[in-house]
Amino acid sequence: MIEALNDILTWLLIAMAIALTIAALGLALMWRSIKRLRVPREAGYFATMHYVPLGLVILLDLLDFGLDIFAAPVSWLLLDRLGLRGLRNKAAIEALIPFTQPIPTFTLSWFAARYLGVGDDMVPRVIEGEAREARPQLPPH
Repeated sequence: MIEALNDILTWLLIAMAIALTIAALGLALMWRSIKRLRVPREAGYFATMHYVPLGLVILLDLLDFGLDIFAAPVSWLLLDRLGLRGLRNKAAIEALIPFTQPIPTFTLSWFAARYLGVGDDMVPRVIEGEAREARPQLPPH
């Protein structure tokens, strides 16, 4: 039983080391092209997803997997330096939630933003239960 657990932990650490290596190399290679993106400062999470390439979000997911909980400060600083402020908070929060590291949340969000039409304006509507549309519009004074 202990041998099996040791084997699982060894392979998990190897997978995390490989993911971290790929993420570090990929981010180093993409740094200049990502810095050239012109993402508006006021762009939210899903709006920013429309500007970034798929490779970046995959590398961010690999970084999150490779560093586990320690990815929060690294991804915060990295995304701030790249000018992708719309992704900072979500990256830090997702990195701090236990057991979410194997889930490629950035990649899934990228596909949701690009192909399912999920946008930053949808989140308040879902939370409020579409209550905004039900309110009567008041005429201007």
